[in-house]
Amino acid sequence: MNQFIMDTLGPIGIPVEYQNYTGSEKEYIRFFYLPQVDFQSDDEEIYSTVYVQVDLFTPWDPNSNAKQIKQRMKQAGFKKNFENELFEEDTNLFHYVLRFYIIKEED
Repeated sequence: MNQFIMDTLGPIGIPVEYQNYTGSEKEYIRFFYLPQVDFQSDDEEIYSTVYVQVDLFTPWDPNSNAKQIKQRMKQAGFKKNFENELFEEDTNLFHYVLRFYIIKEED
């Protein structure tokens, strides 16, 4: 799933990393997974649900890249279930928070 998300967001043109960004670019995307309970029946997993948070950090207006993230994740099959914009005083970066999920039927 990590590579799938990186391939989905990579064409935006800014660095994308899982959990922790260690580069030196001023603008970057990081993502991580949010644990949730999956749909079960008779103790068997029927659907696999992946919840992911995508964080955009930028010193500039985040709206253009946030829009691209939303479009690309939707095209990849994800549904958005949360969105919030913050300003991080300690780093002077805008922090755009997006949460998505995707449900896949188990084989």
